[in-house]
Amino acid sequence: MKFKFFFLSLFCIAFSHAQTRTTDKNNIGWFAATGTFNLSEKWGLHTEYQWRRDDYVENWQQGLLRVGVNYKFSSDVLFRVGYAWAETYPYGEIPLNNFGKDFTEHRVYEMVQLGHKVGSLSLNHRFMFEQRWVGRYTNALLTSEDDYVYLNRLRYMIRLQLPVYKKLYAAVYDELFMGFGENIGENIFDQNRFGALIGHPIGKNIRIEGGYLNQTVQLGREVGGKNAFQKNNGFIISGIFNFDLYKSEDAAKP
Repeated sequence: MKFKFFFLSLFCIAFSHAQTRTTDKNNIGWFAATGTFNLSEKWGLHTEYQWRRDDYVENWQQGLLRVGVNYKFSSDVLFRVGYAWAETYPYGEIPLNNFGKDFTEHRVYEMVQLGHKVGSLSLNHRFMFEQRWVGRYTNALLTSEDDYVYLNRLRYMIRLQLPVYKKLYAAVYDELFMGFGENIGENIFDQNRFGALIGHPIGKNIRIEGGYLNQTVQLGREVGGKNAFQKNNGFIISGIFNFDLYKSEDAAKP
């Protein structure tokens, strides 16, 4: 009897949570190009642009530009500071903002990446702290944002990579986003991303990766008195470029 009561209680709790949330499901396709330009053994530049699409490729979800300065503390520790710009478009049945309009976001970020190996398995841990200025509309008649809200966000990503055949490798990653501080609404849990990828190097300086992507997003407001979530599933294709500019300069010297 006690076990029946226990499982009935769990069912009631789960059913209650399900009744207090609404979910919007979307199909996404993300395309990314990332470039690292090493200026010395320690210092480098990071560049990145992502074309994020809804309905796989038909409509815009978001455009993201990110730049930064790298400092390689050791072979296993990388620091980065930089700036990011994002333009988010209305998509899906539950738009991210109240009026279903596109909005701009500016970010400053600090990052540390740690790497280590266990046999042939490579593990990476990425910690990122973002200071965000998110555009908003104070009324529905406006055609552009008239205010920016300041938000803080922490991100943690773990990535595992394993060679599978010749130069081919498999990778999985999961990244958790958490908001904190003033102006945080319903979404202290901001979002989570999971990816399962296959990658292959092309020459010495280029890698191509592609595979499955799942993105779960919690909106910062309630919709119809319920917490609102997006469940976005699709694919991601990335080109990763890495160039040692200082070695090229040294090779050019007589």
